[in-house]
Amino acid sequence: MTGWHAPDDLVTRYADGSLAETDAWSLDKHLERCGRCAARVSHAVRAGAAGPSLAAVRAGVLAAAPAPARRTAPTPGAPRALGGRLTRILWAAGPAVRGTWAGSVVLVALGAVALAYGGGWAGARPLLLALAPVVPVAGVALSYGRHSDPLHEIAASAPGGGLRLLLTRTAAVLAVSAPSLTLAGLLLPSPGPRLPAGPATAGWLLPGLALTLASLVLSGYLGCRTATAVVGGGWLLAVSAPLLPSGGTGLTAGLTEQLSLYFTGAPSQGGWAAATVLCALLLAARRTAYDRLETM
Repeated sequence: MTGWHAPDDLVTRYADGSLAETDAWSLDKHLERCGRCAARVSHAVRAGAAGPSLAAVRAGVLAAAPAPARRTAPTPGAPRALGGRLTRILWAAGPAVRGTWAGSVVLVALGAVALAYGGGWAGARPLLLALAPVVPVAGVALSYGRHSDPLHEIAASAPGGGLRLLLTRTAAVLAVSAPSLTLAGLLLPSPGPRLPAGPATAGWLLPGLALTLASLVLSGYLGCRTATAVVGGGWLLAVSAPLLPSGGTGLTAGLTEQLSLYFTGAPSQGGWAAATVLCALLLAARRTAYDRLETM
């Protein structure tokens, strides 16, 4: 805290909507941390032209709300507001984690294990490793935007609704997909003697992180869904294009060799690490571009 507070004329122009957009977003960030200025803005809004309308809306909401239930004294030592805290965490995590996407990730992992053991298919492991880097990218596409989140307009217009919200939901997507897919890879059998050894089970984690951050960087230029489609489609094309002439067992062997080229060895992993750092720096440099992400 710097001790700075918004001048009265700045508060007045913010309340009546005449403040420049860049200054309004800067003041939004300050109001998120300063209760004194937030109370002054609230008072200015109630005293302005919108005050009577807001008072009428508030009165109507209170009149329509059911009477509060009688509260009993909490049990000594019992945790308080556990349900409310969990609700806030799930809301911040985003639609992908709350909805069917998390279940789809689990089904993909279990499906790979079932194909390997129940169907005896040797290509289950390389196929899982090929799809794993784009699973978080798809989760990001389903976590942010008006098409997937019914509360998107409210969330995106909040002071922390830009890059902070996008990174929060991206972290939630990674927290679900990374353990599930890595565990499934550990459960899959090693390739037979006729197939190449293939990359390590966790070899996809750094490429997956780099592709996810790359999709966030492109989101600042193209929008979230378009960026994730470009990154995800580009990765699938890079993996599958060299395999088009192959078929049958040769397809599985070719996919394994292709993944080994992308995932195995210090040069490839070092390249993914450099790409991850570069994308993180670009995100930090263009963080203000995400305040109006859905208007692009």
